[in-house]
Amino acid sequence: MRQILIILAITLLAAEFLALRLPRRLHLPPQQQVETINPLVGVHTRLSGVGEEAYIQQTLAQVREMGAGWVVELFPWSYVQPRSRYGFDWIGADMIVRHAQRQGLTMVARLDIVPEWARPPGTTDRYLDPEHYADYADYVAAFAERYRPYGVRHLIIWNEPNLSFEWGERPPDPGAYTALLKVVYPRVKAVVPDAIIIAGGLSPGQSIGDGTVRLDDMHYLASLYDAGAAPFFDMWAVHAYGGQMPPDTPPAPEQVNFRRIERVLVLMDRSGDAGKPMIITEGGWNDHPRWSAAVRPADRIRWTIAAYEQARDYPWLVAVCFWQFSTPFATRSYPDNWNFVAPDGTPRVIFLAVQRYARGWE
Repeated sequence: MRQILIILAITLLAAEFLALRLPRRLHLPPQQQVETINPLVGVHTRLSGVGEEAYIQQTLAQVREMGAGWVVELFPWSYVQPRSRYGFDWIGADMIVRHAQRQGLTMVARLDIVPEWARPPGTTDRYLDPEHYADYADYVAAFAERYRPYGVRHLIIWNEPNLSFEWGERPPDPGAYTALLKVVYPRVKAVVPDAIIIAGGLSPGQSIGDGTVRLDDMHYLASLYDAGAAPFFDMWAVHAYGGQMPPDTPPAPEQVNFRRIERVLVLMDRSGDAGKPMIITEGGWNDHPRWSAAVRPADRIRWTIAAYEQARDYPWLVAVCFWQFSTPFATRSYPDNWNFVAPDGTPRVIFLAVQRYARGWE
């Protein structure tokens, strides 16, 4: 009897370790569609890890009601494969993707955050070494294959790899990131040929710490082309933060402003990649009353709407997804003032102003 109990316990543990978690029944609303005068309007949401379906549905419905047709959302690898490379837990991702589809939104999936089993002990969850590039590529391919039937084609490979923090507290390495793209791209295209592989948006600005903390975004991009990255991404993500300047401020090497994206375009053209589209996956203005880098609320409103409208003059830009729509918690500091909606779902004035613009109510 004791042996039978041991075998049964081992079997149950193995099943828990290897088997997929059963999908949760979702309470999906009727199919909706976005009403907007500007199809480029988008936002970056913060829904992964929430797990509360009512909150997710409410947030994505508010995105649609604001007149935004695009959302960027992070889907951490560590959430989907927390224990090993065997098996996937899609419950959280299913909830977000299915509700986004029902709201008529175009989902842009940012894919990063490394599980513990795929990195050396003592490293951060942004540390990915070549030994696990294939494991990460398998995750991206599985994500693409699962969610293509729900309209998801846009896949961002990593985030701000020119920052030491986002590259696992190591000096930024364009060659290593290019090597990652070269592993991911063919793996995904083999299962979802029309997937759009997006190179991760860079932290905008000049080098910090001689490039060991942040490598200048233009230098990093040029190095990617030198390393042969061009055939291994279909679109380039950019982070277009406005700083304390209006969106029509001309671009300059030493300035971080909205039109810095035009410098990216010039560099891509000079590198033989003219015509490849771009997408803004982060950006915008902060209106915290006591943060030194913030702007006045009235300026944030005017400049946000002006930027959405200005983007319509960029034929190479597919969407403008500003940071960030809302969070389920308050920090009681300046990060709260990126939000369009308060944690309890109350629309802020910036939401109402963008809604009037995007829905054509003014």
